Order: sequence, then structure tokens, then C-alpha cells
Amino acid sequence: MIGVAVTGASGRMGSKIIKTILKQDDMKVVAAIEAPNTPLEGKDIGEVIGVGTINVPVNGAQKLAEVLKENKPDVLVDFTIANAAVNTIKTSAQCGVNVVVGTTGLSDSQLDEIKKSIEENQIRAVIAPNMAVGVNVFFKVIKDLAKILNDYDIEIIEAHHKHKADAPSGTAVRAYEIIADELGRNKEESCVYGRQGIVGARTAEEIGVHAVRGGDIVGDHTVLFAGDGERIELVHRAHSRQAFVSGVIKALRFVVGAPEGKISDMGDVLGIK
Repeated sequence: MIGVAVTGASGRMGSKIIKTILKQDDMKVVAAIEAPNTPLEGKDIGEVIGVGTINVPVNGAQKLAEVLKENKPDVLVDFTIANAAVNTIKTSAQCGVNVVVGTTGLSDSQLDEIKKSIEENQIRAVIAPNMAVGVNVFFKVIKDLAKILNDYDIEIIEAHHKHKADAPSGTAVRAYEIIADELGRNKEESCVYGRQGIVGARTAEEIGVHAVRGGDIVGDHTVLFAGDGERIELVHRAHSRQAFVSGVIKALRFVVGAPEGKISDMGDVLGIK
């Protein structure tokens, strides 16, 4: 039985993750973490998210180390915000708890800090900007297409709900990184974030990345390969956050047997690297 601690437990993703874990035969929720000094402290997370009593109280993040030591989860799942996630992952690593992380907006320096903590404490980790199975197949296909269509113009367009804090999305950033790596492009110089004014002709090296925000869009990603006389558009649309949660469940099963001290991603989880 895989014991799971969930951060952001009452949020959009956290609550769906908990509800889905409760339906699994091989895992259980053992801890629910919310923001420091949350007014939900002490309430049963099952009652908070509307599934009835599950005998797991909500704790504020200020008690994270204490809660992890007391409940001894096998894995902690984090879908929160970047600054909070760094401290959560470091604390989990110090407590010997493996992590599955879908939080986006992490900077290079934050990722370096996380990697160091995972290596030093020899925990297992899955970190991915998008846990949806389809998106990770999408990543594999755009990598293969970039090899073939290496002289086509490439643009990445993403759309999300109006509440999303970071832009471009972690998924769009990862798509850009995959394509830039495959084409041998300089990641710092090739990316163009939107366009405005008299920008002149498009260069052969640039890859456009564009963010749309509005309404309740769960997550749309398009990679456009435009050549002379034709174009190919590869599109992934998430209809529900359950797409991400289904990937989380796969990651939870994978991470308990993943290599220690190493960050795996969903390509590893799905065996499509």
C-alpha cells in the first residue's frame, strides 16, 4: 500500500488527486497539507472536499516536517506554486519522503536547488510540467517531427484559464526546450515571446511562444510547423484536470521503484523516452 501526502489538498488539483487516490486499491491518503496556518487546520480533508470523513486532518505547511515524520508517507505530491514547492520538496527530501511534483513556474535556480536536495538525500522523484499521458505522447511526437521538419518555421501556442499565474505554461516551455534541443538551437536566443510592432521578417532560428489566458480553459497546446505551401499542426487539449490526475496515479506507482537520487519525468513513467 502506497501512503501518499498531498499538498494544496483542498485546491483544484489537490482535491481531485485525493478523490482519485481513494478509489485505488494499492494506495491511501495519509496526510493533507495546506498553506501555513490555514483556517482549515484540524478539519478532516474528506469533509473539506466533500467525500465524507476519511480520518486525515488538514495541517498547515509550517508543520510539514512533523507531519511527514509522524505519518511516514511513501510519497508526497505537490501541485502548488513554485516558491512553496521548493521548500516542500527540500523538507520531504530531508525526511526521506519521495516526491511527485507537477508544480510549474520553477526557475533554473530553483530546479538546481531541488535537484541538489534530491541527490543529497537519495530520495526518488518524478517532476514534470504536465502529468497528462497524452501531453507526454505529444512531447515525443514533436521531438520526432522536429527532426524531420527541421527547416520549417515553428510556433508554439498555449491557452489556459484566467486564473493561471505563470506564462508561458510549463508545458509550452518544455515543448520549446525539446524542439530547441533537437534542432541544436540556442535556447536563450531562439525563443520569441509574442510579437508587437514592426518586427521585420521572421528569422530561420526563432521559435515563437505565445500565451492566451481566458475563461475556464483547462489547457490547450499547439505546435505549428509551417513550410512552403503546407503546414502541420499538432494539438493537445485537456478537457478536464482529471487528465493530469490520471498521470499522477501512474507516477505514484512508478516513483516508489524509481532510481534513488535522480529526477525522473513522465517519459520515464510511460517508457517512451
